[in-house]
Amino acid sequence: MKTYEKDFPYFKAKTEGVTKKFNLSDPVERKEYFEAKAGEEIAQIKKYLESNTFVAYLLGKKNSGKGTYSKLMKEIFGEDKIGHISVGDIVRDAHAAMEDETKKAEIMEFMEKNYRGYISIDDAINALLGRDQKTLLPTEFILALIKMQISKWPKKSLFIDGFPRELDQISYSLFLSNLIDYRSDLDIFIAISIPESVLDERMKFRVICPVCHTPRNLKLFATKEVGFDKEANEFFLKCDQSDCSSKGARMIGKEGDNLGIETIRERLELDDKLIEKVFTLHGVPRILLRNAIPVDVAKDYVDDYEITPEYVYELGADGEVKVGEKSYAVKDDEGVESYSLLAPPVALALIKQLAAVIKNQSLTK
Repeated sequence: MKTYEKDFPYFKAKTEGVTKKFNLSDPVERKEYFEAKAGEEIAQIKKYLESNTFVAYLLGKKNSGKGTYSKLMKEIFGEDKIGHISVGDIVRDAHAAMEDETKKAEIMEFMEKNYRGYISIDDAINALLGRDQKTLLPTEFILALIKMQISKWPKKSLFIDGFPRELDQISYSLFLSNLIDYRSDLDIFIAISIPESVLDERMKFRVICPVCHTPRNLKLFATKEVGFDKEANEFFLKCDQSDCSSKGARMIGKEGDNLGIETIRERLELDDKLIEKVFTLHGVPRILLRNAIPVDVAKDYVDDYEITPEYVYELGADGEVKVGEKSYAVKDDEGVESYSLLAPPVALALIKQLAAVIKNQSLTK
């Protein structure tokens, strides 16, 4: 068990008196699920959000689910109350905006008013565009990009994904609320603990639609339609998004994903160091989200439908693909046989812990 996990017991999603087996892929049943298991905490957070906000920093490895949990929080509390900022997306969007003179002028105007750093704006732009390979994109420039994104929204609580990304950015995050004019906001660090074996298979079996770019996973997140390629002797997913012009098209893997997490090993090790460092800070509330639960105690902590299913395929005599499910068991980073959890029970842990942080803050005021 990692050092920062020792102070956080396993979260109990199983709730006394809640016996219904919810279909967590259905938005209506998912809403009922959250109300049944965390209705009191949801009401508490909603009341807090009527006149208060928070800034939460999501710390987790690549593909750990940061965007998914943010999306679920927006679903529960409303997009008018919750915003999600992916620093990686902001930087990529700024890079793309440089091709459009109007958008480029908008960024330059904002930077001239808000950027404060040790290199010029022009040098920072060159670092953004990769023209200057020796100069790293300065943290001050990233902060200005974050502020620019936030300035376009009405004030809302924020889940920030991708910052801090380096060890020397941790101190910046402690004052980010001030820098983005959210001076009275509650700051929270949220770490996601997930076995590397799960990350590995999320990468290896990831596929996307070539047109709408919807992501799925052949092993862990299947579509409704599955095909079989006789020549390659392999199963494949078909895009099932109703608004996709290529609905029914074969979803494809991304080049290099089949190699798994070894291609990002250095990044994973840095992410571990970041979480370890952040969780030694005093004065900032911390939340830990666990993606997995040991098999030998799972029945006491989660309901069966909260466990991630592994999809298995069989080609019938009629040429049709039959899809089956089984509980997805993996070895965690300590070698313990564990079940990976679906996103909703992990988000449930986030709601419960967030409500406790808010309650504690109100008691100490």
